[in-house]
Amino acid sequence: MFSATRRWFRRNRTPIAIGVGVVGAGYVVTQYVLSKINDARERMSSDRIAKENLRRRFEQNQEDCTFTVLALLPTATTNILEAMNTEKITYEIQQMKAGGASSAAARSVMSMSGSGESTSPPSIGDTTMTEDDGRSLASYQSESGVHASQIAVPSISAVAEGTAPAATSESVQEAQQKRKTKRQLWDDLTISSITRAYTLLYTLALLTMLTRVQLNLLGRRSYLSSVVSLATGSAQATISLENNDDDNPEQMLGSDFEVNRKYLTFSWWLLNKGWIDIMQRVEAAVREVFGHLSPRDQLSFQTFSELTTQVRRLVEGGSPSAQGATWLSFILPPVDQEDYVLRESGVLGDSAASIDQSTVEISSPASQASLRRLLNETADLVESPTFTHVLALLLDAGFSCLLDKKLAPAAFDLPPPPPSAEGSPELAGGGLRTSKTVLLPKVLSVLTRQAHAIGNGMPNEYLQEMESVRDLEGFAAVVYSSNWENEIQEEGLASAAPAGSSAPQMAGEESLVVVDPSQSSFESAWARAVEQK
Repeated sequence: MFSATRRWFRRNRTPIAIGVGVVGAGYVVTQYVLSKINDARERMSSDRIAKENLRRRFEQNQEDCTFTVLALLPTATTNILEAMNTEKITYEIQQMKAGGASSAAARSVMSMSGSGESTSPPSIGDTTMTEDDGRSLASYQSESGVHASQIAVPSISAVAEGTAPAATSESVQEAQQKRKTKRQLWDDLTISSITRAYTLLYTLALLTMLTRVQLNLLGRRSYLSSVVSLATGSAQATISLENNDDDNPEQMLGSDFEVNRKYLTFSWWLLNKGWIDIMQRVEAAVREVFGHLSPRDQLSFQTFSELTTQVRRLVEGGSPSAQGATWLSFILPPVDQEDYVLRESGVLGDSAASIDQSTVEISSPASQASLRRLLNETADLVESPTFTHVLALLLDAGFSCLLDKKLAPAAFDLPPPPPSAEGSPELAGGGLRTSKTVLLPKVLSVLTRQAHAIGNGMPNEYLQEMESVRDLEGFAAVVYSSNWENEIQEEGLASAAPAGSSAPQMAGEESLVVVDPSQSSFESAWARAVEQK
């Protein structure tokens, strides 16, 4: 039996060897394929986790932008409301009307008691002017938050009884002077009400854009700091979702607390200086467009919207290139005033008192270059056509909220247009918007109230409308994801180099962002983001 088995194996040893080889090779190939599949699966899982972490980190960054805007906005609002005190002008007009009514009544009593002659009633033009003027003031005051009972409105009978046929030259001159002063106050009230609301809208939009640029640049640096730490083989290096930059101040990429602090401090310029230039530009445009109006003029919603469009055209300029060049001076200070901003905001004094000498020596040369790089990249982004495009969309959303959702229902008693009626005047009640008119003071009263709502903290409906613009998130994503290679090469490799190696030359370094659409990675990334939407 055993000999027969040996003879069978001897006769079939070649096929058996071939079969065993095939089975072994198949097993090896199968194990190799399975290992490759497992590796690919692990890479896909790691990529998915990394992308999910990056997405969550980006979304958290955008929420931080929202809370930062809400925290900074009251500073600019306080400055703007103090500079354009519309309520004070309203009070002066109220006092003038009250004083004019009391003096007219006193002169009427003296004239009737000292003379037996009958007085003639005023002309129709004088009666109409007095009645309309009083009604305009009452309407403005009551809808601006001041009760109508606080306003002295002259009645028709009081005016008729108090008008004498033979007035002295002094009383005529006094009346003319009062009418002139009253008209000047009304002109100031018109310009102040409109300018204040529009200035707050422009400031809110610019602050939103600036905060998106600043926090996304710092968020990108923070994320790359984790990537560089992982690439250089640091012990237990992980890409963390939380921002733990402050825990290790010796890291040079995205973790320098003083650099981030100084960089974020430059929003002080817009909140304390830049809004003044915005106000002056808006005021010049408002005077040119609305300067001819009087308090007795009646406006339709369509007319007021067209006048607002003219103001925006004057403020924002005619060409995109001109727009991009103008916003930078509102957002960032000139280079020669950067130290002034740091001193006025208290950063230089606080840093000298709060950090030790060793930290200063570590961060001085590299931090200055890093701060310069951040400011240059911010300036390039602000001057880019994409920034201007997104800013225009934010302003469209803000002005649409003010005019369509606030002014139309409150001043013109028009329903806000439904979402399906956008861009269709027929569906949006275009007939009423053109035919129905109201007095100018009623419009000014709504703008006066809405100025406080625009600059309000949480909740801020205007900020919500601006942040609902999809292009804003796309712009933030492009800022967050662009220029990574240059960032790592310039800072990540330098920080990962040995201590004995020479430091890179950073003095006088130029910005790394190229804004030319023909060769800019920023513009190409923006185009891809728009196409994906």
